[in-house]
Amino acid sequence: MAASSIVYLVDCNDVLADFRKGVLDEFRKRYPGKLYGSAEKRKSLLLEDDFPEESRPLLEGILLSKGLHRKLEVIEGSIEGINYLTKKGDVFICTAPMDGNEHFMQEMYDWIEEKLGKVWASKRTIMSPDKTMVYGDFLIDDKPQEGKLEPDWEQLLFDQPYNKSVKGLRRITWRNYKEVLGLK
Repeated sequence: MAASSIVYLVDCNDVLADFRKGVLDEFRKRYPGKLYGSAEKRKSLLLEDDFPEESRPLLEGILLSKGLHRKLEVIEGSIEGINYLTKKGDVFICTAPMDGNEHFMQEMYDWIEEKLGKVWASKRTIMSPDKTMVYGDFLIDDKPQEGKLEPDWEQLLFDQPYNKSVKGLRRITWRNYKEVLGLK
């Protein structure tokens, strides 16, 4: 990595992989009639806050289940976008492990390898519970990040229906990323 190269950190869930849709699809499959609506109608940064109290144990069972992450769909434009960014700098997937899910890390590496290739999974993926401890120039993430350190990176909020109330961060999508990053 060249010292002058821009480093892009890109979150996986709900930036590359459609995590919320995958969870909601699995919930509807397992518990028909218990959940109505779509991922687009969810308004909370915390997924469980969009579920009634009585459904949260069912949701937790899904979140901790084996196979959930392997089935996630790719967010439209994300593969092309992340590959384009590699032409402009160094790109790493930077994701936080899911508490309590013993399958998460391996499934996430498997998903990344299947969708992006072995090099992405083996050399370009960083798992950290505190993303502020990872060096970069930009972090593209759907949730505002806080941690132990003042980050080197600028967070660009990946625009999602549930983060519309977040203020103070520049927003980015796979349709406008070149413009937001000044890459046109």
